[in-house]
Amino acid sequence: MRAVERVFNKIRKANPYWSDYICFTETVMGRKFSRQSITRHFNKLVDKSDYDRKDKKELLRQLFELSQGDEKSS
Repeated sequence: MRAVERVFNKIRKANPYWSDYICFTETVMGRKFSRQSITRHFNKLVDKSDYDRKDKKELLRQLFELSQGDEKSS
């Protein structure tokens, strides 16, 4: 899915002082990506120094929820 990388790079370029994690969060927000896609691109695009390795599973869970959007208020 090159679209994820393209959006990520666009956000990163527009916000050079943001961490990779914050840019990735903006990339997936509300776009309904699968867990597999989020995990794959997270590993590829987010610098490992942006998060604590022991927190990775929880971060991925939160990113997936963020990607799905707030369907309860619909």
